[in-house]
Amino acid sequence: MTSPSQETVREAWALRWPERHLLLWCLVCVTLGFLLALGSSHDGGRRLTPTDCWPLLGYAMSLLAVHLTLVLCRFRGDQLLLATAAFLAGFGLLVQYRMAPPAGADTLTQHLFPAGMAVMLMVSVILMRGRYHALAGGFWFWGGLSLALVAGLLLTGQRYRGGVYAAGLITPTEILKITVILFLAGFIDQRRQALSQWGGGLVPPLRALAPLAAGWGLLTALLLLQRDLGMVVMLSTALLLMLLMGTGRLGYLVYGAVAAGGAGYLMLRYFGHTQRRVQAWLDPFQDPTGASWQILQGLSGMHSGGLWGEGFGQGNPEYTPIAESDFIYSVIGEELGFAGCMAVVIFFLIFFSRGFKIAYQTPSSYGMLLGAGLTTVLAAQTLLNIGGVTKFIPLTGTTLPFISHGGSSLLTAFVMLGLLLAISEGEAPPNRRQRSSS
Repeated sequence: MTSPSQETVREAWALRWPERHLLLWCLVCVTLGFLLALGSSHDGGRRLTPTDCWPLLGYAMSLLAVHLTLVLCRFRGDQLLLATAAFLAGFGLLVQYRMAPPAGADTLTQHLFPAGMAVMLMVSVILMRGRYHALAGGFWFWGGLSLALVAGLLLTGQRYRGGVYAAGLITPTEILKITVILFLAGFIDQRRQALSQWGGGLVPPLRALAPLAAGWGLLTALLLLQRDLGMVVMLSTALLLMLLMGTGRLGYLVYGAVAAGGAGYLMLRYFGHTQRRVQAWLDPFQDPTGASWQILQGLSGMHSGGLWGEGFGQGNPEYTPIAESDFIYSVIGEELGFAGCMAVVIFFLIFFSRGFKIAYQTPSSYGMLLGAGLTTVLAAQTLLNIGGVTKFIPLTGTTLPFISHGGSSLLTAFVMLGLLLAISEGEAPPNRRQRSSS
């Protein structure tokens, strides 16, 4: 088999034909959606201008640039993962464009997708051929950076709608989805043998776990002070799964479930913010114009959408607070119905299945842990958002990956995608000296 370095551009072009066809279908679907949005705006009395086509043009040029760059770099990473993320992000771009007041006026929405694709491309190309292993050695740095980010935001941030934000309502703690996973992957990979040695099969290795437990307790406490319960749930879920995959010890899940139950009880007893969220979830009609207003409006919009929706651009998402961010899924349900919601869920399931497959097939334990951790965080984030909007679980204020409005969340998701693609590309081929000596 030809190594990537010996592969010609023509061979690389032929090798990535499935990705090219899938990206073309993504462009077709998003283009049809934009035509519907433009038609709805025109029917509403708005005069269309050439600038209305800029988001679609930026989407098309981004897909073309990414594909050509991967071909020129002889990139052999997963093709379906990239196409699925491109569809989800294009769908998010389309919904955000439709909701911008007036339609298409949100310049942030227009530029975030090309910026995210550029960041994703840079990460995947720089770390391809197994170069992502360079991140493993500095896992203490990633852990310290995570704690510093949360502590710094607590000291300098401002409270808004229950959360803590930096200047301009930026959420720098979104990067914890990357830095914490990098720390966990390096820590568990380096101490895998010690973490696997349970006393009598029932007692975990307390000495090996002590540094992790201390750092995790501090990080969790800081996040709870920020009222960022969603981040705690996402990172804790990834922690337990990575410990299981790294050591093969099912006991970590058992102890983790017990700890989660105890933490949940304490939060319900002593945290008023959590009590209000749970009460709004259990009985939203107790305060229909206050704490439960967002939930009820979102559910009402989804109910009015029915099976096929009211039509793209024909709904009234402006009645739902923060619809472009936390409740974007309710907008999809209102305008595209149950069918549109299921299409989004199916694409997310494809994305997560590819992510876990990449982690499972990676020959290195570090790559396996890193890939599984990143995929778990994105899967947990999706479940928290969709579950909260549909009233399956209490609201946590979590965004929907690749779709919700928000620069920090979207760029972080693209960086995570770049890391997954770099892992899927495989390890560095052995050099000539290594081949001759083997």
